[in-house]
Amino acid sequence: MPAVSTVLVVGGGLAGTAAAVHLAARGVAVDLIEIKPQAAALGSGITLQGNALRELRSLGVFEEVRRNGYAFDVTGIRAPDADGTVLAEIPDARTGGPDLPAVLGMPRPELARILLDRATAVGVKVRYGITHTDLRQDGAGVDVTFSDGSTGRYDLVVGADGIRSWTRRALGIDLETRPVGMGIWRAFGPRPAAVTRTDLYYGGPSFIAGYCPTGEDSLYAYIVEPAQDRSTLSPDEQLATLRELAAAYHGPWDDIRATLTDPGRVNYTWFETHVLPAPWNRGRVVLIGDAAHTCPPTLAQGGAQALEDAAVLAELLTERQAVDQDLWDAFHDRRVPRARAVVDASNQLAQWQLDHRPGDVPALMHRIADLVSRPA
Repeated sequence: MPAVSTVLVVGGGLAGTAAAVHLAARGVAVDLIEIKPQAAALGSGITLQGNALRELRSLGVFEEVRRNGYAFDVTGIRAPDADGTVLAEIPDARTGGPDLPAVLGMPRPELARILLDRATAVGVKVRYGITHTDLRQDGAGVDVTFSDGSTGRYDLVVGADGIRSWTRRALGIDLETRPVGMGIWRAFGPRPAAVTRTDLYYGGPSFIAGYCPTGEDSLYAYIVEPAQDRSTLSPDEQLATLRELAAAYHGPWDDIRATLTDPGRVNYTWFETHVLPAPWNRGRVVLIGDAAHTCPPTLAQGGAQALEDAAVLAELLTERQAVDQDLWDAFHDRRVPRARAVVDASNQLAQWQLDHRPGDVPALMHRIADLVSRPA
């Protein structure tokens, strides 16, 4: 018998939905609760590296992801000059293996839909607009009270409820989430024909201006600036600010900027970071994904690491016979050093830019690519 037969997953993002799919596909009865009233995903687009695609393939959704995304194998570096001059074209590491694209961009809401559809198909029971209000555990399970007054008992609870995890707070875990010092403007819109990969522009009035194709007819574009309070800006003012910053960048940016007309497709957030030291569990409640580790998207590894957490946890819970210290030691040995290495490297890239100090970026990126090329 596997270590668990009933599991509650808290949070319908990448980590939570992936954990639910893996477990349910292996015969575990899974309830997934999401506090939002319906399926939703913050942001405009997501860049998925090869190791994320490897995990999506293990979830049985890669072909649908490929159909709904845009794959490419080279990243361009452009100058912030009047022509957007191409300075370099760098082949991306195929961290998922030679039979998968190096990188794939897609709309975040579309990825969320695909994973939630897969969860439903394998038998996960999904409830929206609900969370837990009480977790009481003993040596054999967790008694849960929900916000609608209902109750349930589970062999395990997985807290995958994001950077400000309510589950983490309910466990009494004090984890400092600190700002990195950068803010990012993101916009979603049509893909000009000139955009067939990610290009990154370093310098100019902002740290980075970039874009990623997310489909035959879509892309997301982003500009990274020093973090500042943009909360007082109206939607129209946000759009005007993004257009003003984008005016310094050319080449395909000239076509992209012309499409930036809808304030509803623009958002602004700060980069934040934390890593929870081991253990990530308290008894039979465990944290994964952003609830345990989060980092700036300088390596585009946040989603991949969340998917890896889910895969490793589900593997151990269904291949081991008991939820015991040996299981947790194996989980932490496989996940904590790897996630910390990715977070530290992502933060280092950001810090070099904040300090206007050149670092050995190729060596850092090669080291992380080598790490994540090995299955978690």
